[in-house]
Amino acid sequence: MSVDGLDVVFHPTSIALVGASERPGSVGQAVMRNLIDSGFNGPVYPVNERQASIMGKSAYSALSRIEEPVDLVVVATPMTTVPEIIAECGRIQAAGAVIISAGGKETGQQGRHLEARIRETAAGAGLRIIGPNCLGIMCGASRLNASFAARMPLDGKLAFISQSGAICAAILDFSIKAHIGFSHFISLGSMLDVDFGDIIDYLGADPTVSSIVMYVENLTRHRNFMSAARAVSRVKPIIALKAGRSRAGAMAAASHTGAMAGEDAVYDAAFQRAGIVRVRTFEELFDAAEILSRKHRFKGPGLAVLTNAGGPGVMAADALSDYDMEPATLHPETIQALDAALPEYWSHGNPVDILGDASPERYQAAVSILIQAKEVQGLLVMLAPQAMTDAGNVARLLVDQLTHASIPVLTSWMGGVDVEKGREIFNRAGIATFDTPERAVRAFMNLHRHARSIEMLQQIPPRLSTRIRVDREAASRLVEKGLASANGLLMETEAKSLITAYGIPVNPTAAAVSADEAAAIAHGYGFPVVMKILSRTIIHKSDAGGVALNLNTGDEVKKTFTDMVAKAHTAFPHAEIEGVTIQPMIPTPHGELILGVKKDPDFGPVILFGMGGVLAELLNDRAIALPPLNRLLAARLMEGTRIDRLLKGYRNHPPADRERLEEVLIRLAQLATDFPQIAELDINPMVIQHGRPIAVDARVVIKPASVPAPMHLAVSPYPAQYESRVRVADIGELLIRPIRPDDAPLLVELFDTLSPQSIYYRFFSPMKQLSPTMLARFTQIDYDREVALVAILESGNSEKMLGAARVILQHNLKDAEFAVLVGDPWHGKGIGANLLATCLNIARDRRFRIIWGTVLAENKGMLALGRKLGFSIKRGGQSGEFDLTLDMTQLPSGTSFSA
Repeated sequence: MSVDGLDVVFHPTSIALVGASERPGSVGQAVMRNLIDSGFNGPVYPVNERQASIMGKSAYSALSRIEEPVDLVVVATPMTTVPEIIAECGRIQAAGAVIISAGGKETGQQGRHLEARIRETAAGAGLRIIGPNCLGIMCGASRLNASFAARMPLDGKLAFISQSGAICAAILDFSIKAHIGFSHFISLGSMLDVDFGDIIDYLGADPTVSSIVMYVENLTRHRNFMSAARAVSRVKPIIALKAGRSRAGAMAAASHTGAMAGEDAVYDAAFQRAGIVRVRTFEELFDAAEILSRKHRFKGPGLAVLTNAGGPGVMAADALSDYDMEPATLHPETIQALDAALPEYWSHGNPVDILGDASPERYQAAVSILIQAKEVQGLLVMLAPQAMTDAGNVARLLVDQLTHASIPVLTSWMGGVDVEKGREIFNRAGIATFDTPERAVRAFMNLHRHARSIEMLQQIPPRLSTRIRVDREAASRLVEKGLASANGLLMETEAKSLITAYGIPVNPTAAAVSADEAAAIAHGYGFPVVMKILSRTIIHKSDAGGVALNLNTGDEVKKTFTDMVAKAHTAFPHAEIEGVTIQPMIPTPHGELILGVKKDPDFGPVILFGMGGVLAELLNDRAIALPPLNRLLAARLMEGTRIDRLLKGYRNHPPADRERLEEVLIRLAQLATDFPQIAELDINPMVIQHGRPIAVDARVVIKPASVPAPMHLAVSPYPAQYESRVRVADIGELLIRPIRPDDAPLLVELFDTLSPQSIYYRFFSPMKQLSPTMLARFTQIDYDREVALVAILESGNSEKMLGAARVILQHNLKDAEFAVLVGDPWHGKGIGANLLATCLNIARDRRFRIIWGTVLAENKGMLALGRKLGFSIKRGGQSGEFDLTLDMTQLPSGTSFSA
């Protein structure tokens, strides 16, 4: 996770092109032409065979003969020559290289070997590489076109990232016609070094970028990608087209980029968790670019539809209904204003049908009313060609109004030749235009999806009424037993013991190795009972006749034992049969669920929830999410299934205990977090009885882990290793721990203890309360990017937050800003010192570089603490402020901070 060098790559002062060619039609000639024609201000040094022969050197060492410094090297030579060129780039201390050459890992073993050599050479030189096998890069602000694309994009604030050079070229061509501007056009190719996560981080910090659109075939360093996307999507919309949704598409993507794509549903879950809006088609991707490139940000879902024909209005309303939305309900005063401006027979509702003979002036009057209506948060203006309507004149008259509207405006001039002039007028004016109402509505709803996604990400999760406690030692012993077995499969009794160790409720279950023992266990439980075959090698018990329900007598249990073991031996002659399990029969459950864990090769463990029972795979009613989970995420996971309607209560089915179900999902996610050895885990079915969930069967597959916990996760979990306890005079023992999303109410209570002076010292401005957005920012942190600790006073099951401190990585992902806050009643107790010292120790271990903060001159206590902890203190740029700086790279080995 690094943006080092990328600013120089996109804003170089000088460029060398290796492989520059005078041969017409060559890649080198196209790149050289683009570098010159784009208006790049710095020198461009062509390095080709003719130049090199004049210099008396080989073509690929002539870089060293360039007398001036070179920031960026563009490589367009055969792939076999690239390792030597990259070594030369290191020797001349270039910041980066764009490798356009193909022939890397997508070609097989030899290509992978070449990329490995390039990567090793570049890493030693600190050189950033984009590519290989890419179209190149373009940046409007620096007038850089280091690509072989046909042209430079128009100026704009939209950034486009793609692995595929062909998709880049197609989007670029479309954008010229539609007058869509871009700040960056980036073709990543095979992503030998710079990947999606790096670029998202870089673009997130670039003020010239307002939104990001991506074409993705596969990802690398998935945890870094998730971290970058989660940080940036909260401030800039990210729209992604992920190719490889089908099995054939995934294989084609693999052959194209040299990496297998993950299961498509997992990408859905990952993108949702990261706040990325996923689109399904190239058309939808371009439509997203169309609307994001325009001037107005999304205000809300209240869309007004203005049309000169009833049919298109119905089509737009139907398109909205596909998203479970309706056109905005117009207020009486808006209806009254439209009545005064429109003919008697207008539609008197939304869609606003102003009739087929609508003149440009009638359109203008309706638009003026709708864009000022409080209930209208977006406007779609449509026109169907009519003999009495001039589409171009209507567009010309509306341009000024639509351009200066304070809400998002979309147009749909439906048709071909007759309306083309109107579309052209809108495109040139920077107004989003679409050829059908469905495309316009879909683009608008993608903005709504992004806004809704960010709103959901910022919601405060409720706390569980009970604390999560687990028996990790007992679970560890069972995992080790699975690792020692031949196939890693835990038997049902072991699997149930594993989930029981994490507090997941199970139906009492006991193993029996004989018919008499089975009958005795059944008598102990009471009838009726269930019998299941017990074997490490039989995965699906029903396939072997290994499940018997409603056994009501001891004799029936004995006979069933004999028959079941015999059937299992017949169905699976080589299976190891350990006996059977006996458990009480749960009569008439109110629902059957499946909960599970699956280890995805890309994103690590994913949590599954859905309709269970023997038809689970056939019905395929499931949703998946990435761990870790909280109550809000668990609730959303359940809401992604059809069976959730039943769980909320339906007819004679009582509602399930939703908090208990959420808790079970949280515990399951914690189990997956703690043990990367869990390759698969199924609880199927988990039945609902009297509203409460009970696991009646479980299967677990254990395999050796390639990475330790928690590095197997795509989302950084709560870092329990940073918990500690300190004793504070006059207060007692405090728990120092990382902040959690559900700490928001505690943070509000802490804020309420602050005096106006303390608020001003911390926030540099007067504030009466923390806004929901601020609460989310302070409590919902990425533990890979921030260190945020709180001091908690515990009393029974209740907690009080006395103070908080944080060290927040900046955009370069190396330097960090610190902040400390302690409630007024607890000033002078050393709480802030303990919190900040602990934060600094964590930052030291994580190799943060510079820690800094700004402190008001009146804040004597904070200045004294900074001095005590070794910060240098200098007057800041603003009057009355001091800058505190701590260079972690200069600390003596073994330095430890203490209060």
